[in-house]
Amino acid sequence: MFEPNDPARHEASAILLRAVGPLSAATMARIEADKDWFDALSAEDRSWVGMVAQAGIRAFIAWYQRHDDTAEVSAEEDAGIATEVFGAAPRDLAGVVNLQQTVELIRLTIDVVERSLDDLLGPERAAPVHAGVLRYSRELAFATADVYARAAEARGAWDARLEALVVDSVFRAEPDETLLSRASALGWRSSDAVTVVLGGAGDGPQVDAFDRIRRLARDRDRATDVLCAVQGDRMVVVLGGVQDAGQVAAAISGQFAPGPVVVGPLAPDLTRAHLSARAAIAGYRVAGAWPDAPRPVAADELLAERALSGDALARARLIEEVFDTLVSSRGALIETVDAFFAHGSSMEATGRSLFVHPNTVRYRLRQVADLTGLSPTQPRHAYTLAIALTLGRLQAGSTWHELQSDGAGQETDQ
Repeated sequence: MFEPNDPARHEASAILLRAVGPLSAATMARIEADKDWFDALSAEDRSWVGMVAQAGIRAFIAWYQRHDDTAEVSAEEDAGIATEVFGAAPRDLAGVVNLQQTVELIRLTIDVVERSLDDLLGPERAAPVHAGVLRYSRELAFATADVYARAAEARGAWDARLEALVVDSVFRAEPDETLLSRASALGWRSSDAVTVVLGGAGDGPQVDAFDRIRRLARDRDRATDVLCAVQGDRMVVVLGGVQDAGQVAAAISGQFAPGPVVVGPLAPDLTRAHLSARAAIAGYRVAGAWPDAPRPVAADELLAERALSGDALARARLIEEVFDTLVSSRGALIETVDAFFAHGSSMEATGRSLFVHPNTVRYRLRQVADLTGLSPTQPRHAYTLAIALTLGRLQAGSTWHELQSDGAGQETDQ
């Protein structure tokens, strides 16, 4: 039966207290001889490890004085064990010495104490202390796991807040000097090829979805860096260093809620990722206007819908990359596209209206596709071409007829 004032227990504790110094020195000698990771620590960190080992020995002696070897240990007492052992060390030490190394430190410290008990106390008096060491080591192991679990939870919560802050900076186009340092703290390594993927946020736990997205993205492209955040009902994924943004976006698209998933164009680096984010937002707003849009869909494939919704950037791109390109090349190309649309996409009817052979019509339409990336013979491309030509004429106004007449006579068909 446990006696809190048991003279034998107090005498054994007093002997062990006098031996704390030699036991700590023996523990540190074993650590230095047996554990390679200890040599890689700084002098300050090695000193803290020594203090933890000594605190562990002192904490055991104090615990042995006041506990029965068979009684249950309460949650408060269990937390007290962790405080007694790790309270002397700074919190930063948990980021230097990992859980496995801490377990090795505890195991080695306990082994040194156990091996010394018979010499210090004698076999008969050491027997109950051996039982106490066994019980204490179990409680300390649980307490250690709890310390690291709490540290990991706190670090995870901090990382999530920092990650959301970085993504928010990207969306607000605030590429200040802290953006890269914050992203670097999250493990961001990429210096180029950044794109933003945007879609609906699912109902499940965000952390689980983010973990799956990171795993899927890196399985598809191991060089990819990933930042994730939820903004309202939208989930945002920023990908860096991607070789094929479309493939990576397709791999992670299943983690978004049902509905459109839009991929922004590649940005040169993280500080200019707001350009990709801006296009992705504009595309996400209008993606519903294209019912048959692929999932995911590139924001650049939604330029027509974006322009119709008032996106000035999409409007300017369609005018510059389609209308102005065709006007500056050959005036007959726009005339041919107009006739092709007006005659139901019939090569023969278009040729008759322009007094040219159908092969000439085909040749001109191929030129349009080469110059703009949009083929008038594909319905989706034809729709975008029609919007681009309309926007260009609206902007050109009364000068359009002059531009058309100046360019029409400069053509030589082949």
